[in-house]
Amino acid sequence: MVHQFFKDKRPHNGLTYKEYTEKFYNQVNNTNSDNLNEKEKDLFEYKKLNFQRTQRIEKSYEVSEELKSEIENIKEKQIWMVITESWCGDSAQNLPYLVKIASINSKIDLRIILRDSNPDIMDLYLTNGTRSIPKLVAFDLEGNELFTWGPRPKAAQELINQWKSEGIVKPELYEKLHLWYGRNRGKEIEAEFIEILSKVEQE
Repeated sequence: MVHQFFKDKRPHNGLTYKEYTEKFYNQVNNTNSDNLNEKEKDLFEYKKLNFQRTQRIEKSYEVSEELKSEIENIKEKQIWMVITESWCGDSAQNLPYLVKIASINSKIDLRIILRDSNPDIMDLYLTNGTRSIPKLVAFDLEGNELFTWGPRPKAAQELINQWKSEGIVKPELYEKLHLWYGRNRGKEIEAEFIEILSKVEQE
């Protein structure tokens, strides 16, 4: 089934990563925090931290030869729709990898859909009933879904489940998660995409 939102070309008209980054930059650099309430200030500080994380990954990450080979094997055009928001910590840690991976092959058009202004699309791609992001959905040009990924690598999700079962509360849990991301440096994302793309190729 091809979704109506695809027929309406909403993914096609989503933000490019450059446009998304420009909006993100403006949010971080052109906001006067003195005009914000406490909750908004907390969110603003988190966005600033997320922007730094994103920049760091962009500068340091290079796609491995094995994954590059899988990406280069894509022969037909695809649209990779990423549902996300700049306040999302998981997005800051994952989106730059997804963008670099997609950039290897010009047949991949990665577009960003903002979660909070596209709830109807988000609700088609829930994770255990929640609007967790980032969520990547890959389509061929006819609108057939090729694969989905997100909101975080499986290894990270398993750790979160374990920490929750141990009674670790959110602030500490997220601190531990971001330490994990920093140490993993995209290795789990790469492994998952190598597996996903090799399966898609075989179908």
